[in-house]
Amino acid sequence: MNIKYPLAKETINEEDIDALCDWLKSYPRLTKGNLTWEVEDEWSTYIGTRRAVFNNSGSSANLLMVYAAMMAGRIKNKKIAVPAVGWVTTISPAIQLGLTPIMVGTDPTTYGMDLDQLEEVCKKENPDAVIFVQVLGVPHHRERLLELKEKYGFCLLEDACAALGAEYADGDKVGTVGDMSSFSFYFGHQLSTIEGGMVNTDDEELYETLLMLRSHGWGKDLSKEAYQKLADEHSVDDFHKPFTFFVPGLNLRSTDLQAFLGLRQIKKADWVSRRRNQNHLHYAENLKDQFQFQKWGNNIPVSISFGILSENTEHRKEIVSRLVKNDIETRIFSAGNLGRHPFWTKLYGEFSDPMSDKIHSSGFFVPNYPELTFEEIDFICQVIKE
Repeated sequence: MNIKYPLAKETINEEDIDALCDWLKSYPRLTKGNLTWEVEDEWSTYIGTRRAVFNNSGSSANLLMVYAAMMAGRIKNKKIAVPAVGWVTTISPAIQLGLTPIMVGTDPTTYGMDLDQLEEVCKKENPDAVIFVQVLGVPHHRERLLELKEKYGFCLLEDACAALGAEYADGDKVGTVGDMSSFSFYFGHQLSTIEGGMVNTDDEELYETLLMLRSHGWGKDLSKEAYQKLADEHSVDDFHKPFTFFVPGLNLRSTDLQAFLGLRQIKKADWVSRRRNQNHLHYAENLKDQFQFQKWGNNIPVSISFGILSENTEHRKEIVSRLVKNDIETRIFSAGNLGRHPFWTKLYGEFSDPMSDKIHSSGFFVPNYPELTFEEIDFICQVIKE
């Protein structure tokens, strides 16, 4: 099939590849090394947190967040509230790590977690952790989230994998709301390092736990002070220092090759965010009188695709058929209601929620990438509205 308007385009361009080739010819270290530390520093500065931990995917970033929260004693009762709309790897780490996930429905404005439902879950189940999604780069209700966190004392995890560069009205970036936040640098997202992810945090204990869990569970990546504290606590002699495993870790490291690309991608981040935001707003202006989509108030959305709700499933089929005929790539809205997928229903039964089900039955995506022009968006919107 010839796709004239793909959902996503590669963010790694010819200049990046040429620079990568020149760098490779210098025969540098390719596995995790100094460039990994450098890209972590630049990314934490860009987002506005004290720390960042580079890893091999956004999915691994979510796994690291949940695991670090557990190992740091932040999920003692093993209960975590999870969203119905997001991605499977927002939820699967909780299942894989033996937690009890409690699904929460969808807010009708941002399509993030319904915070009224979350409060009811907090009253009834008292989860020690909550993971929410910044859906499609539309910032979720920060003030209410932080009020609930303060009121009920849960650890707040922020899945911002598809929201790189989005901002709140005061200029704070998405990724600064939770105790930890995750980002993805996969193809089609705002920035790409081929595969790659990041966890951001201001919490030093969580940061040190993330470092150990990322790399086998050893203390090799810790600061001298942090390592010595653990070594003294466990009576570790100096000879064993590089290979002392303090926690049952994983290997979720990325490489310096990906870090090299990441450093170049960060330099483009402001331009990419601005263009995606402009395109998002242009779609909204075109479709505001006929279709339902997310609302963002005074915040600044930076979407990877523009999400739309049709009237019903049959209406969606008609629109998708027209899009395909016009060489415009489309797909369902994220994964719809995750509570209706087999991975969930086999364990917990089907989850139903009016807004989640609406997204599941009538939602779809259309392209958004920096090179997309307003004229092309006008054409795509015309096809949708016919």
